Amino acid sequence: MTRIRRFLAEAISELRKVSWPTLAQTRNLTVLVFAVSIAVGVFVAVADQLFQGVIGFIASGLTQ
Repeated sequence: MTRIRRFLAEAISELRKVSWPTLAQTRNLTVLVFAVSIAVGVFVAVADQLFQGVIGFIASGLTQ
């Protein structure tokens, strides 16, 4: 039981040392993560469509 108490006391002590972001920083970083995720998703979707078209074109040329 003392090991658990010591662990919790040390964890709380370390959490007090953390430099927590402000609400504005958290909001800005959240918006940034969403924007980058959407941009990467759009890029992957466009690349997928492009590759699908190229592979379809190559495959249709080989079957004729």
